[in-house]
Amino acid sequence: MGTPPGLQTDCEALLSRFQETDSVRFEDFTELWRSMKFGTIFCGRMRNLEKNMFTKEALTLAWQYFLPPYTFQIRVGALYLLYGLYNTQLCQPKQKIRVALKDWDEVLKFQQDLINAQHFDAAYIFRKLRLDKAFHFTAMPKLLSYRMKKKIQRAQVTEEFKDPNDRVMKLITSDVLEEMLNVHDHYQNMKHIISGDKSNPDKALSLIKDDFFDNIKNIVLEHQQWHKDRKNPPLKSKVKDGEEKREGNSQESERCERAESLARIKSKAFSVVVQASKSRRHRQVKLDSSDSDSASGQGQIKATRKKRNKETLKSAGRKMSSRNRGNNIYAGSVC
Repeated sequence: MGTPPGLQTDCEALLSRFQETDSVRFEDFTELWRSMKFGTIFCGRMRNLEKNMFTKEALTLAWQYFLPPYTFQIRVGALYLLYGLYNTQLCQPKQKIRVALKDWDEVLKFQQDLINAQHFDAAYIFRKLRLDKAFHFTAMPKLLSYRMKKKIQRAQVTEEFKDPNDRVMKLITSDVLEEMLNVHDHYQNMKHIISGDKSNPDKALSLIKDDFFDNIKNIVLEHQQWHKDRKNPPLKSKVKDGEEKREGNSQESERCERAESLARIKSKAFSVVVQASKSRRHRQVKLDSSDSDSASGQGQIKATRKKRNKETLKSAGRKMSSRNRGNNIYAGSVC
């Protein structure tokens, strides 16, 4: 099954709009996703087999834009697209993203670039896909089968998404700069040798400026920095400096107020705890005193019971002795 008609057009339209935002934030991508109603792409009437095949092709197509030679922004957009397609698919169990082992090193390098550039939302999306086990690691990018063509057709690269080649860096390399420096030094030495006054060469011999090499080096360094910034866009886009300062001041004031309120709450809480502990100690003393009173009362009751038992035993002994005396007297009289 080839790429379904219209699927590539829709994906490229979404990525093109995301490229126009000049941002790599996930919230900007979700706005475009909702406006285009891209989540309904799997809602057509399809049987389970067709649904699985369509989902596989959609994930494979989105994966192509996640790899070089596309720009940094397009690759981030492709990552968000993979996340959206994987979580909105209707297949049970879910179809996974096919990843060739030869591409995994490039993927890990891109993840490190996201972390270094502090694009933590994109780094979180990638980590979430890994934790959900959304990747299916394979030996080949496409599934090989019997009677398959030896030469696999390569996917056509969309030129507007492609990362432009840095022709300046290809032309002016470090070796070229070193050679230019040697030529420039040799030229300056020759001027001193030819001129009569070696300390001050003749101005007629100065065909180029003395700072010619320094200017070229500075221009090359500026171009390198510009190219690096272009690959890694800033964290916030389309926000004025004044608004950023106002937001920063407002956030600082909110933090101060919040810290003060928390300090007040803590102080009140600790003061209440101290008073409560005193009252608890007082209650414990009262409870102890009542316990001692009850214990003393129980002791008195036991003592009275013992006395009563002794008295009953004495009275019983007296009665027994009196009976024995009476019996003895009666026996003597009979005799």
